[in-house]
Amino acid sequence: MPGGQERALKRRIASITSTKKITRAMELIAATRVVKAMGRANEARPYAAKITGVIEDLAAQGTGVNHPLLREADEIKAVAYVVLTSDRGLAGPYNSAVIRATEREIMAAQTEGKEYRLVLIGKKARDYFTFRNYDVYKSFEAMTDSPTYEDARLIAAEVRELFESGEVDQVVLTYQEFISMGTQRVAVRRFLPLESLEVVGTAGGGRAEAKAEFEFEPSPEGVLSSLLPRYVESRLYSALLDASASEHANRQRAMKSATDNAEELIVKLGRALSRARQESITTEIMEIVSGAEALGDDFSEPGELVLHQLSTGHIASSHLGGDHAHHPGHH
Repeated sequence: MPGGQERALKRRIASITSTKKITRAMELIAATRVVKAMGRANEARPYAAKITGVIEDLAAQGTGVNHPLLREADEIKAVAYVVLTSDRGLAGPYNSAVIRATEREIMAAQTEGKEYRLVLIGKKARDYFTFRNYDVYKSFEAMTDSPTYEDARLIAAEVRELFESGEVDQVVLTYQEFISMGTQRVAVRRFLPLESLEVVGTAGGGRAEAKAEFEFEPSPEGVLSSLLPRYVESRLYSALLDASASEHANRQRAMKSATDNAEELIVKLGRALSRARQESITTEIMEIVSGAEALGDDFSEPGELVLHQLSTGHIASSHLGGDHAHHPGHH
């Protein structure tokens, strides 16, 4: 039925228009949050740079310390994977890319006979790995949208306990690294044990030639021992901020794509609605013409057509002589 088709198309256009408004709003919100996440990442860089700079200064003095975070295992028997995803969806391939990379790492570890533990950040990772019966050591939620340093401290404490207790010999961090608004990539990096002090220091902009300018209290070793846990927290906080910015950038692109697709679909449905209206009008005209032709073919003589119209009431009685038509007995 042409009318029913038009109504269905109108309802669908209205529904898609409403959805387009939502995706457009989400796109704008995500764009704002990306800028904020980038600002938080920039604000955190001086702190991380200062810590690594001090570590370089300590390394330049030849400071050595036997810290558990620097322990290198002779044989890696168990690996912990810290997986950073989001609590919400609608972010394109953001979560699936990180999860797939983690699964590949787990499969490779199992192939080599290694055990694994999972420390999951974000509902998406928790739901995925729990549903597939992976060994989940710990999971965290409600901190991926706008992570704080306290969030990083909480996660780092769990990861350090897992590593320092000897339950795992290595910790690997999996997340999306933020390169620019248009580019993010999955990063799979060793998190613990930490690299040597010399490697850590070269990343932070310390001044090795200035080693004689500093005196450390109570001792260089004591400062280093208290500084390494803060360095772990700083690295994790940077990864959380990167992941947050990547999430919002992916969501912005996904919502923009959804908005563009909705606009394109509305145009196509508008054209289909126009065609349906034209077909409806054409069908009505054809029905009228066909009815008129059929009516004309049924009566070969004009008189027969008039008599048929009289019997069916198509000709008013007033057309046949006024009162005489109503009172045939007066003739």
